[in-house]
Amino acid sequence: MPFSSFFRNSRAILVFYNENKMFCLFDIERFDSCTIKCSPDEIPELKERYSAVGPPFNLSHKHWIKISFNDDMSDQTLLSLIYKSYLLVSQSKKIRDKR
Repeated sequence: MPFSSFFRNSRAILVFYNENKMFCLFDIERFDSCTIKCSPDEIPELKERYSAVGPPFNLSHKHWIKISFNDDMSDQTLLSLIYKSYLLVSQSKKIRDKR
């Protein structure tokens, strides 16, 4: 399981890391959405297809999306996107290591 800890400035934001890079965040007090890292090419399509997908709070809109729970996205799709976020961070680490 990836290492998890709380966000530096808030004890309410639970952050999941892979290789010391964030890939998923939850507000554990509200637990109504999650924020995940996403391929910039995929973001416009996801926003168009799902009303659950929106801009993240306080993170780059180019690389991150917020997904609201209990909206028009299935749990299976949400889990798939979280896993892709995990892999995206892994791949960025491998690319950095090759340089």
